[in-house]
Amino acid sequence: MQVLLVDDDQELVSVLADRLSFRGIDAEWVSNAEDALKNIYAKEYDVALLYVKMPGMNGVELAQEIHNHRPGLKIIFVTGHGFRTDLEEGADQSGNNFFLARPVDINELIKKIKEVRGQ
Repeated sequence: MQVLLVDDDQELVSVLADRLSFRGIDAEWVSNAEDALKNIYAKEYDVALLYVKMPGMNGVELAQEIHNHRPGLKIIFVTGHGFRTDLEEGADQSGNNFFLARPVDINELIKKIKEVRGQ
């Protein structure tokens, strides 16, 4: 399984990628939307984990760009603010998007990744 993690907190996202890798999930990470799009265009992913509040292009805007290029890619949004509006902004009528609140519990994340993949 290929997972792309996108969060502007480089320390957090790199640790999260390592923790997923230790559990057998191939996780790559980037710290901005532009790099995320480069990766999305170059490689197939099963799931993308997007932090909602990022400078520049935020996670919701990034998800819209991703869906233009890879409409079937499952998205998990992460918000550190817990604002319901963050989650509502990211809502997708196709049902391709899911949500978690920060701090992300690794076991909950793995459960959510499996859920979105239908496992």
